[in-house]
Amino acid sequence: MIWRWLHRHTWPTDLALTALLLVGGVAAVRHGRDGASGAALALTVAGTVPLVVRRSRPALVVGLVAAASLALIAVDAWSFPVPLAVAVYTLTSIRDSQRARGIAGAAVAAVAVAVLAARGIEFGAAAARVFLLVAAAALGDNIRARRAYVREIEQKATRLEHERETEAQRAAAQEQARIARELHDVVAHALSVIVVQAGAADDAFEFEPARAREPIRAVDRAARAALADLRRVLGIVQEPGTYQPQPSLGRLDELVASVRATGLDVTLEIDGKLQPLPAAVELSAYRIIQEALTNSLKHAAAKHVQVRVRYGDDLELEVRDDGRGAAAANGAGNGIVGMRERVALLGGRLDAGSAAGGGYRVAAAIPFEVPG
Repeated sequence: MIWRWLHRHTWPTDLALTALLLVGGVAAVRHGRDGASGAALALTVAGTVPLVVRRSRPALVVGLVAAASLALIAVDAWSFPVPLAVAVYTLTSIRDSQRARGIAGAAVAAVAVAVLAARGIEFGAAAARVFLLVAAAALGDNIRARRAYVREIEQKATRLEHERETEAQRAAAQEQARIARELHDVVAHALSVIVVQAGAADDAFEFEPARAREPIRAVDRAARAALADLRRVLGIVQEPGTYQPQPSLGRLDELVASVRATGLDVTLEIDGKLQPLPAAVELSAYRIIQEALTNSLKHAAAKHVQVRVRYGDDLELEVRDDGRGAAAANGAGNGIVGMRERVALLGGRLDAGSAAGGGYRVAAAIPFEVPG
């Protein structure tokens, strides 16, 4: 807690450091060879007190402390180089510019020349003081570079975290759209079959109750199939043994049979050599045909629907009815939009609209390979 407070409020630390260095400087002057003089004490205070604002005015502080140090060398009383070392360290650790390095270098060089040329200071002591100043400048520069590196790493980590969050949101949105398409396809088809069969059962029950049994069974089959698909889509299947395989072109016969049971005449043609397809292509092809049949059943008032699957350069699908055409199609709803999204995700193309000679036609071409 106290370290965090001191990090936010640096003035108590700077004030304590300045006081400590001031005591050390005065003590060094008093224990000099000729004792303390008024000028030496005044210069020591002048070369130490500016450290209180060393963080906010580092260049100015270096200049003031260096000037006081040169004056102390001139009166042969400079024996405590720590204040200048602290000022130089502060400047090079805070400022990353050629100007800051130039000021620090000039101050160190001026003091080095003066102290090495001074007659009253032994060469070994003078060299040690110069080395301390050079080491302080180098240490400050190294600390500044390290802080910049750490900031860059932290900023990079923040950017990566933001990118991960964005990617997770995008993936979640795509998954939601996929689930929405699946739910629409499953529910729309099942309800269309159920509505038609329920109407047929109601009509038959009034005049021939025995004939109502078959439509009711069709309703039961459609509802059970829809429930199994919903469980698969939502991932809430509890019993592994009740899991239904993902819809594919291999189940087209079942799909066509469920639509035929409503009284709509459906023919299925498969051309070309069958070949294994990626799961995404299989599922999307099945759903496109299912949605097209659902639209014909719900909106077109059609009597006949032709379903054609061709294995050529691409997987080609065509569903054509003899109903009312584009006026009855659900082009603005989720059905056609969902089909277009499925085909687009797989790198294919889809055409939907009124067919020549009447009726409505949905045609899709899907590459066999899913784009990476």
